[in-house]
Amino acid sequence: VQSDSSALELFGFNNLSKSLSFNIYDICYGASLAQQSAYLEYLDEHYDAQCLTRILEEVCEIIGATILNIATQDYEPHGASATLMIAEDPLDTAVQGEGAALSLPRPGAVVAHLDKSHITAHTYPERHPHNGLSTFRADIEVSTCGQVSPLRALNHLIASFRSHIVVVDYRVRGFTRDPSGVKHFMDHDMDSIQGFLRADTLARYRAVDVNTPQENLFHTRMMLKGFELDDHLFGTTAQALTAEEREAIERRLRREMGEIFSGRNLD
Repeated sequence: VQSDSSALELFGFNNLSKSLSFNIYDICYGASLAQQSAYLEYLDEHYDAQCLTRILEEVCEIIGATILNIATQDYEPHGASATLMIAEDPLDTAVQGEGAALSLPRPGAVVAHLDKSHITAHTYPERHPHNGLSTFRADIEVSTCGQVSPLRALNHLIASFRSHIVVVDYRVRGFTRDPSGVKHFMDHDMDSIQGFLRADTLARYRAVDVNTPQENLFHTRMMLKGFELDDHLFGTTAQALTAEEREAIERRLRREMGEIFSGRNLD
């Protein structure tokens, strides 16, 4: 994350572990069971294991990591997972050559492995049995060590999903040493996750921080500032609803979003 000119001079390998965790939420309303089921089918089609793998491969390209192994899984009735193990440096041709002990992607499962690092994605589609609301949650974790920084993937991950609400955690663990033997528990300056978000991303979201920089822990919650009812409807449009229906559905959606954003039930 920091420029070469300000990079720490280290003794040996950078042993710091950096983890970036996302919860990304999409909230939708379907009046009928058929509309709710169609929404879940849409999610299965657009965010299946193959799609998750493509997104994670793009993350690897952005952060400059080399994929060692991929495993994926599509679940019944809904949901998918992908895991990548990655390395900071390109693999030796000799290591990649014939007879190398590398696992190849297997049908029906996605896992990508990095050298002491990994990227995972899991999806959790669910629908409320009574009030018509359905929620899609994607959990993504980018865990790296060495010079590879997961923070570079922030904006791409948010843009890769229908992201009405985003909850992000970033933590740095372990320590590394400089040539004089002094321990370093952080190798880059940081005040907030927001400092690594593009201006156009921040303009779209209300963002709230809870940071403990002395513990190298950073937390940001984000919710879209604008509210367009059509963005949350599946199988119908706002124009097709009565004014009373629009008001009731919007109230229900806003309450759901407020509870997810705040992490508590609202009275």
